[in-house]
Amino acid sequence: MIGNLDTTTLQQIWWIICSVVGALFLALNFVQGGQTLLWQVAKTETEKSLIINSLGRKWELTFTTLVLFGGALFAAFPLFYATSFGGAYWVWMLILFSFVIQAVSYEYRKKPNNFLGAKTYELFLFINGSVGILLIGAAIGTFFTGSNFTLNDYNNVNWTTEFRGLEAAFSLFNLSMGLFLVFNARSLGSMYLVNNIDFDGVPELETRLRKACLISFLCSLPFLLYVLISFVFMDGYGTDANGVVSLVANKYIGNLLAMPLVLGMLLVGLFLVIIGVTRTALGNGTSGIWFGGPGTVLVGLAILFTAAFNNTAFYPSKVDLQSSLTIYNASSSHYTLTVMTYVAMLIPGVVAYVAYVWHVMDFRKIGAADLRDKKAY
Repeated sequence: MIGNLDTTTLQQIWWIICSVVGALFLALNFVQGGQTLLWQVAKTETEKSLIINSLGRKWELTFTTLVLFGGALFAAFPLFYATSFGGAYWVWMLILFSFVIQAVSYEYRKKPNNFLGAKTYELFLFINGSVGILLIGAAIGTFFTGSNFTLNDYNNVNWTTEFRGLEAAFSLFNLSMGLFLVFNARSLGSMYLVNNIDFDGVPELETRLRKACLISFLCSLPFLLYVLISFVFMDGYGTDANGVVSLVANKYIGNLLAMPLVLGMLLVGLFLVIIGVTRTALGNGTSGIWFGGPGTVLVGLAILFTAAFNNTAFYPSKVDLQSSLTIYNASSSHYTLTVMTYVAMLIPGVVAYVAYVWHVMDFRKIGAADLRDKKAY
């Protein structure tokens, strides 16, 4: 059955799969968001340890999902992987470095004879949650604003600036996308911690987390509004039946209107995030993360679908329009996509296993007694 699918269908399926993994990564950024809250909401060592150990149960999921996202893109759309990582490598190196120091921090923060000191590793966690997510948002922004590269007949990449991708941070749209993701991650981090920590003996921590959720959400709004308004007015990179790329006025709002399901996902996703914030910051509920998380997934899917579907170049070149990448000219062969699709049938089992492990880890809330465990972070 799968082997009978045409190449175009397989290319679309794999953009959907990559988008799902990417959107899940954005939702799992509650770990990074929680890390940036550490110095703001934790006033004692006990409160700090509760937050770090709560997040420490999940940090591997975010890291693994990022690696899976990169691996899926490499296998399904190797030309994009080669162009982006081969040209904008400073951005990706900094992103990967921020996640490496995160892993090191959880491993060594409480090790005996830690010559750097716990505060140094806590700073590393802050860098991962702020700079790392900001750069990821800026990289996503280039799906709409374009990058400075050309491809020759042999698909060799020529990057036309010396900044090697860091120029993405000079775009107000890209920065707005990144800052929205940073503050949204902080909101999600607050929701998760309120849901996961037993505040017996530390009620002030719960109060500060609920307040931080609202403040982070309010801080995200100006950047979100700028991104949404830009979608309405900015030109985009469209392709015709022959694969010729050209600038199209109001392309991205046109995509949303042409794909009402995607527009609905964006609106429902934003609504769910608002519910999550409301239940956490303006009430006494602890279930906000179960609204904010899925809401972020839907928003992420809507952004990635808007960037690539409806005859759109998802990685446009600002200096040579015909070097721009689409899901059709950047993908693997029919054979490779077919084999990968068979392998992808195992994904539901993996998701079920992750859900089971999550349930086991969160069977009860983390409390002060857990901090005495030898495996505590």
